[in-house]
Amino acid sequence: MADERKPYYAHPTAVVDEGAEIGAGTRVWHFSHVSAGAVLGPGCSLGQNVFVAPRVTVGRGVKIQNNVSLYEGVVLEDYAFCGPSMVFTNVRTPRSAFPRNTSADYAETRVKTGASIGANATIVCGTTVGEWAFVAAGAVVTRDVPPYALMAGVPARRIGWACECGATLRLADGRAACGDCGRRYAEAGADTLRRDRPAEGEVKASLLEPAGG
Repeated sequence: MADERKPYYAHPTAVVDEGAEIGAGTRVWHFSHVSAGAVLGPGCSLGQNVFVAPRVTVGRGVKIQNNVSLYEGVVLEDYAFCGPSMVFTNVRTPRSAFPRNTSADYAETRVKTGASIGANATIVCGTTVGEWAFVAAGAVVTRDVPPYALMAGVPARRIGWACECGATLRLADGRAACGDCGRRYAEAGADTLRRDRPAEGEVKASLLEPAGG
């Protein structure tokens, strides 16, 4: 519930269990539930009907859109984005007749800094989505995703590379400069992209870095 003494905002219909840790400036919207033992960083946004299970960790500046459930085993690093109705799993071989419902049964799934997951995508448990990767709407991720990878399809395959600002990169001779923000990149192998450090004032600033970073 909303409470002026708390550093975050929770809509009157939201449920925040005693023992949940929520950072300053985070907003928890209609019909969402944050469980005891969950840790949410500052400046996050939880849309309508979001569930956060015990022992889930969410970094700073994370956006979780409507109808997303973060089950135990999910870790969202800073500035990750979860689109509407995307799905995480946390048990590799679920059976109703053979319950697997303890912390030891749950496989960790990690979404690293700045990565985006599109609407209705599915992230199968035990995978890591790399920094600044971009998972397209409806994709099904069944294996680890490299940093900056643009993933699409069922199962998801890398179809290109994405800039930190979200624009699709167009490489020439293994190098790319983003047409939207100016950040520059170079391939370092078949499935590896690295960002070049920019000159002062070369790129548009993000929330993670000052102008010129």
